[in-house]
Amino acid sequence: MKTRSFLPAAAFLLAASTAGAAAPGSAAKAPAAPTTTRSCHLPGVTDALQCVTLNVPLDHAKPGAGSLKLHVTVAPAHRANTRGDPLFVLAGGPGQAGSDIVQLLSLAFNRVRATRDIVFIDQRGTGLSGKLDCKNKPEHERMSEEQLEGELRACIAATKAPWAAYTTEAAARDLEAVRRALGYGAVNVWGGSYGTRLGQAYARLYPASVRSLVLDGVAAPDQVIPAGARDGQAALDKMFELCAKDAGCSKAFPNLRAEFDGLVRKLEAGSMKLSMPDPRTAQQVEVNMSAQRFLGTVHNVLYSPADARRLPFLIHNAAQGRWEPFVARQNLATDFGAEGNMATLLHLAVVCAEDIPRFTPELRARDVGQLTKPLADKMPAMCAAMNVPAVPYKAPSRIEAPALLLSGALDPVTPPHRAASAAASMAHAQQVVVANAGHGVTQLGCAPRLLREFLDKPQARLDAACLNEIPAPTFQLGAAGPQP
Repeated sequence: MKTRSFLPAAAFLLAASTAGAAAPGSAAKAPAAPTTTRSCHLPGVTDALQCVTLNVPLDHAKPGAGSLKLHVTVAPAHRANTRGDPLFVLAGGPGQAGSDIVQLLSLAFNRVRATRDIVFIDQRGTGLSGKLDCKNKPEHERMSEEQLEGELRACIAATKAPWAAYTTEAAARDLEAVRRALGYGAVNVWGGSYGTRLGQAYARLYPASVRSLVLDGVAAPDQVIPAGARDGQAALDKMFELCAKDAGCSKAFPNLRAEFDGLVRKLEAGSMKLSMPDPRTAQQVEVNMSAQRFLGTVHNVLYSPADARRLPFLIHNAAQGRWEPFVARQNLATDFGAEGNMATLLHLAVVCAEDIPRFTPELRARDVGQLTKPLADKMPAMCAAMNVPAVPYKAPSRIEAPALLLSGALDPVTPPHRAASAAASMAHAQQVVVANAGHGVTQLGCAPRLLREFLDKPQARLDAACLNEIPAPTFQLGAAGPQP
């Protein structure tokens, strides 16, 4: 069973015998803690990688009070005798693991890997680091919201994990244990989405250990994850505006906003039972469409501009009673989409401890918008079931390491104003806003080259004008797909 995540993600990375590859930390000091290393292959990557397992304290303040196994994936630099400053990769969520996004090796980090190890960390409670999750069942799609909440409560009750051990600070201290165990000096950190929160926490706890930061889809230190309605609404309004300005889209869907509002009103009055051929199997099935599922899917679609240009087509067809395309898109979240990798209970452990205590009635009243409200309204009850102690908020201290902050102007969860807030407590921050990007910039256009340039000279001013050349996708007007 999946909950809506803050940052799906999205997001959205060798064997010791590989010719020309240096072992992790080969140019640095000896490892500080024992590790187990083996050659491995992970989905999405054809190369052999190095899978490392190390024990870290369950509670870093009480090293003798139990431990957990942390999984780390290392893609050694292509060239021997290379730089000793690797790139640590921190995934989003909270709930996504580094091993879930290793495909970014070829999409975003190939140029960097020429001279640096790329190190993917499975945050405690995610991926291969003791994933805290609930079983995803096919029948969940046909359940009511009340039944789904019952399933989640039962899953929480059946899980005996010590939730208080799964905080952002604990994960940041794990990163330092990884750095020392692999023998690295100061490292570069790339964080995506929630990974930007974790990266900032690491840089504040261990300033001498961080050479530079690259933050993509930047979460501000004071950002409250469930309070995303205003940002989501801004992205939705922008999509409506762009459709209205596009000759083909405005002609095909002249009443788009009214159709959307009509669907929301209908679903808020009660869930709809949809009988249709299953988009996966073509067998006749009944699908329960609620306001939460509808709005959550719309929000998910807005993460990617290319995906968002399908939204007018999906909304219009649903308004006409043809729900099949919309349901097919919704299914991506539970099939092979980024959300399928999320550790639901880890997500709740972090958000319930760090965000819900700051999700005050005043903030909820100011956070105006439709898309995230249904789930946000239910989060306090979910957190009551988790019963995780609150983590007091700390005002952000100044980060001295050079930082590159990447934002998509169309991002529905971490738009540019979030990066600007984060930059206010950084001594050397460069913020880059990409007009036609959404949630995730590093893999687009010339960004992989710029990443390498920044890491080579993080103090230098980066010329990112080439990112303006990324074109806007075309709208989908019919079943055949986007316009040419």
